[in-house]
Amino acid sequence: MQVQYPLHMSFKIIAFGPQIYVSDSSGREVMFVHQKALKLKEDINVFTDRSKNQTLFNIKADRIIDFSANYHFTDTMGNPLGSIKREGMRSIWKASYNVMDAAGTVVGHIKEDNAWVKVIDALLSEIPLVGIFSGYFFNPSYTLYRGMDDSTPAMHLKKQPALFEGKFEIQRAAEPMNDNEETLWQLSFLMMVLLERARG
Repeated sequence: MQVQYPLHMSFKIIAFGPQIYVSDSSGREVMFVHQKALKLKEDINVFTDRSKNQTLFNIKADRIIDFSANYHFTDTMGNPLGSIKREGMRSIWKASYNVMDAAGTVVGHIKEDNAWVKVIDALLSEIPLVGIFSGYFFNPSYTLYRGMDDSTPAMHLKKQPALFEGKFEIQRAAEPMNDNEETLWQLSFLMMVLLERARG
């Protein structure tokens, strides 16, 4: 999918069944997700836009909601594209995810840049009145690296200042990537935001 960076991702903080809108720098909507509430096993469709007339991808968990579930990405024909998995205990303090290709080989790693930012943001959000404005001052960021050595960044995601909604911006790193990689990185960030949103 040809898109213009940066990508902008947004969702309402208070919503029954989260809806995520993704648009590119031209303002064109390029992805839409409506996550069904109260699902024991995640099965998420990614559409081209909010009309939900055309499905692009599917994201399915390999087990009932679990801290270390693997979330598999497929295209509309059911062909595997890859998956993402939270790194269990390592992710309790600082978000850390492995990204796998269609064969199950780890090809990327998402890492939260500074865990303290998210901790402070979460703590302040619990304080009446003050919590309303916490999202303006403490905004976590994440980097997706190729491989596992955290030396070659591929994409960056950063939370943006916003009231009553979550806003994120996805930037490409200078390193070139092919279409398969780009799709896998985008879906990985999308699923990570859904998981981190539920985590708080």
